[in-house]
Formats: sequence, C-alpha cells, structure tokens
Amino acid sequence: MIFVLYIVIILYCVAITFLIYGFTKVNAIDYIGLTPKTKFSIIVPFRNEAENLPILLESLSKLNYPMELFEVILVDDFSEEAFKIPSLKFKVSVINNVRVTNSPKKDAIVTAMQIVNTDWIITTDADCTVNTNWLLTLDNYIQLRDVAMIAGAVTYNCGNSFLHHFQQLDLASLQGATIGSFGIHKGFMCNGANFAYTKSFFQELNGFNGNDAITSGDDVFLLQKAIAKSPEKVHYLKSQNNIVITKPLDDWKSLFYQRVRWASKTSSYQSTFGKGLGLLVFAGNLCWVLGVGCWMLDVIPFQNIVLLFLLKFLVDTILINKANHFLNNSKTQYLILSSLFYPFFSVSVALYSLLGKYEWKGRKF
Repeated sequence: MIFVLYIVIILYCVAITFLIYGFTKVNAIDYIGLTPKTKFSIIVPFRNEAENLPILLESLSKLNYPMELFEVILVDDFSEEAFKIPSLKFKVSVINNVRVTNSPKKDAIVTAMQIVNTDWIITTDADCTVNTNWLLTLDNYIQLRDVAMIAGAVTYNCGNSFLHHFQQLDLASLQGATIGSFGIHKGFMCNGANFAYTKSFFQELNGFNGNDAITSGDDVFLLQKAIAKSPEKVHYLKSQNNIVITKPLDDWKSLFYQRVRWASKTSSYQSTFGKGLGLLVFAGNLCWVLGVGCWMLDVIPFQNIVLLFLLKFLVDTILINKANHFLNNSKTQYLILSSLFYPFFSVSVALYSLLGKYEWKGRKF
C-alpha cells in the first residue's frame, strides 16, 4: 500500500514540477506604449447582480482606453429585478438571455454575439473589477502579435478569513497550472472572467457546438477547441495590467458547489493532457486522504505520512507562491492549514461532481 502511495505522489510531484518550469517560461508582458486601435465588445452574463454590476461598470469607466473603442453588453439571465443602467460615458446595453441549451452562460454569450459589431470580444463576470490598463494591454498585445484568442489571469480580493485565503490559494494553484501548461505548450484551461477572442475565430470554431449540453465550461471547452484547431493563435497574456479581480465566496456551501461546477466538466475535456493532469491531481490528493486513513487505522507509520505530505507540500508551495506573487505580490497565508485540509475538500468535490448535481445562482443543475 505504502509503495503505491509513494509512486502516485512522485508522479504528482513530477507533473507539478513541469508546470513550475512552464510557469517560468511564460514571460510577463506589460507593454502599453502603442496608440490604441482595437475595438472591443465586453460581454457580461449576469443573474441577480444588482449589487455588483455598478462596481464593475465603475471600474470600466476608469479604463485608460478611448471610450468610443469599447462597448459593454450585459446579458440578463432572468434576474428577479431588472437592472437599470447608470449614466456612463461609454456604450452599455442590457439584453435578455435567450435560453436554448442547458448552459445559461453559453446561451448568454451566443445571445450577445447577435448584436456584437466588433471583431474582438471579451467575457468577464458581474462580480469583477478590472485594472485601469486592462484593455490597453490587450490592445498592444494584439497589435504586436498574430493572435485570435487570449487567456488572462483572475485573482480574489480577499478579506482576512481562512475561507477567503483558502479560496485564494486554490485559485493560485489553478492559475499557476494554467500559466504553466501554456509554458510547456499544453494549454488546456482558462477563466471566463478574463477571456478574449475574435468573433470570426468563435464562428470558425462553431462556437460552443459539441459541448452546449454541459452546463459549465464556456471558457475551457472553447479554449481546447481553439488549441486543437489553431494552437499558434491561442496565447496566454501574463501581465499584471491584465489581471481581473473577483470576489471570493462567503460560505463553504457556495464554495463547494462552485468547485463541483468547475470539476464536473473535467471528464468532458477535449485535451488529453488536461484529463491526465486532472486525474493525477485527484490521485495525489486521494493518496493523502487514504494515507491519513491508513495511519489512523495503524496500517502505515506516521513517518511515512509526514514524508508523503512534505513531498506534495514542497512542489505545491513552489507553484502556489509563484502564482500568488504574480497575482497579488503578497505573502501567502494559512498555507500549511490549507494544504492539510485541501486534499479532503478536493476529493469530496471530485466524488460529488460525479453525481452531476449542484446549486448555482438559485438554480439546481
């Protein structure tokens, strides 16, 4: 038993080491010296976000970018109260979502596409805020490179609670894996809160056809289709100017269901690398859980459990610290406690996701 646990943990460590290497291979780019030219349509699907939308729109109003070069399309997914647009200097429109699939967010993006007049589209979420140079950095990157799809970073605006910092460490590990996979030319993941692509490329990929029956994954599945078709056109923009900030969740139940929603799409990945890495990460976390159980049953000596933890903790910490430094330029908090608790949380999420049922935005899926 202990031999199997060690083999799995060693394979896990090797995989994370490759991601750490990949992370260092993606250069940070913050260039904003060119005159802006690109026109953007920012699509924001939302449901019952009257509290958050004004904050997002306020951050967009502070963009260091010509107001005539971007528009915001808010897609209302059957909110209980209609959202009234405040007075703004840039174009904002609110349209109703047209539901045709099992995925509200994919439907919202497709609905917005019908009125988009620009070639470049960016998706983000209602509970986000953006950096002043967000669009300018994207524009400069687009002008300098032949690119049709750009993935960007997302981080949390954390309070002081363990729950918030646990989410930040989890997100840092995901962002680290995302950047690292691009660094080794195996990109398979992105975040729809900071995702840009051309309308023509979206149409060339036939949009979400092929995965529109899956509730989530408007970002990941589209990215994987794009990389399978034209990998040279899909880039990751590693820029602190381009980081989008979102809100952490305030209760464990909501966090659990959110992570279940994220995990439920893994089995449908088109990327073989993504599937394999997901399986190996699950196995690595499961090994720790089983190891603790075996120790409690007096099957495995405590020293072996400590060594297993230290091996996994070492590589996880390196990747998380690199990602967290890029995302927040701050020290990690609750790292040891989170590392002890995370495998139990992650395994629970993965097993529960097999049931395919969760709650989100007041709905059951």
